Amino acid sequence: MTKLTLRNSLPFLTLVVVAVAATLVPTLPNFDEGKYNLADIAWMIVATALVFLMTPGLAFFYGGMVNRKNVLSTMMKSVVAAGVVGVLWIVVGYSLCFGDSVRGLFGNPLTHFLYKGVASGKPWTLAPTIPKPLFSMFQLMFAIITPGLVVGAIAERMRFSAYVLFTVLFSLLVYAPLAHWSWHPDGFLAQMGALDFAGGTVVHISAGCAALAGALVLKRRKSHIDRIASHPANIPYVLIGTGLLWFGWFGFNAGSALGANALAVSAFSTTNTAAAAAGLSWMFFDVLRGKKPSVVGFCVGAVVGLVAITPAAGYVAIPQSIFIGVVAAIISNLAVHFKSTRTVLDDTLDVFPCHGIGGMVGMLMTGIFATKAVNAAGADGWAYGNAGFFWIQVKAMACAVGYSFTVSWAIFKLVNFIVPLRVSHEEEAEGLDASQHDEKYVQGTLLVATPQGLKEQEAN
Repeated sequence: MTKLTLRNSLPFLTLVVVAVAATLVPTLPNFDEGKYNLADIAWMIVATALVFLMTPGLAFFYGGMVNRKNVLSTMMKSVVAAGVVGVLWIVVGYSLCFGDSVRGLFGNPLTHFLYKGVASGKPWTLAPTIPKPLFSMFQLMFAIITPGLVVGAIAERMRFSAYVLFTVLFSLLVYAPLAHWSWHPDGFLAQMGALDFAGGTVVHISAGCAALAGALVLKRRKSHIDRIASHPANIPYVLIGTGLLWFGWFGFNAGSALGANALAVSAFSTTNTAAAAAGLSWMFFDVLRGKKPSVVGFCVGAVVGLVAITPAAGYVAIPQSIFIGVVAAIISNLAVHFKSTRTVLDDTLDVFPCHGIGGMVGMLMTGIFATKAVNAAGADGWAYGNAGFFWIQVKAMACAVGYSFTVSWAIFKLVNFIVPLRVSHEEEAEGLDASQHDEKYVQGTLLVATPQGLKEQEAN
């Protein structure tokens, strides 16, 4: 049994303090239902639930790809943000993202501290047909999955307590400012004219660059140094995770239209088209390079397509989304190959090449193919005669990359000063499922063909 210390009792005591403080918040009348569009409310409730589904989907996606000694620890890290960020959002997270703007850099944390005035307040400026609590819950789901994306880069070697602390600091110091810059009307990237429909910078570039920083700070796994081949624990998990992510992504992108309208239909369509094209692109490009078509290849490609279309989904037309998916998959595929063969970077599940670079490609493609014919509130891109908008996207991307990498690197260093980031060599060899959670992943048995017939074998 773990010895009780101030360090391991602090998370529980903090939660108790927050719970007690929450009882002191005055209760105000709820919103007036008659002021809103009920069809928009219905769609946004569904979209919010769809985005939440992406978090367990991500857990299956990542959990299926790691070594079987680390399946549960990886899945746990992916889903624990639902608790950590879910509470943090009510306390101060929403206010930092969407509170009164402080010089276009972050929201005033006191505007909606402990959700003050949200339930009874006016609707969000850009979502006038739905109540503000619904808008807030929709945005919360984005905040939950973003630190979860980082898990793939630091899998199999990061201490659970350190990851929880990282999630808190990343949400406050990286995610919240980027969300404010991009999605608050007074945010400085929004004022610059940059467009990010559903999270190319806010979610994927921030998570991808944080993943790169984490892999650099944590350094390499012993198995990576020794070049020991690691096989996915459960490829069907990867397929299930991809299906849940793809399904949930319809809420992620189409829900970002903030209503049941034609823009949501367009974003829904571009999302599916880009994912389909990217999955095929990755698989066929592997075949072109002498590999066999694989389940994992198609799944990773489809996710890269979903990443790349995210910033563009509500600004580009459906045919152009095929091009975006195909190009993004090829670039990320080459980036994964370069990372694996020309560097010693131990980004366990290729989060930076897939999410970081995929998000960058999506931002640039938005600068090329965005058109006001799809979204009058957007802009025309380079392909429609407006090269200036493309360079705005380049500047916004550079700001997001530089900020998210630098601050995330500092957060990992700070966390390591407070709580050791890495497990010991013995714990790493044992596997994080046992050493961090005292649990074990048991996959079951397989039927294996032998000259004597079928026999049972423990699944690896």
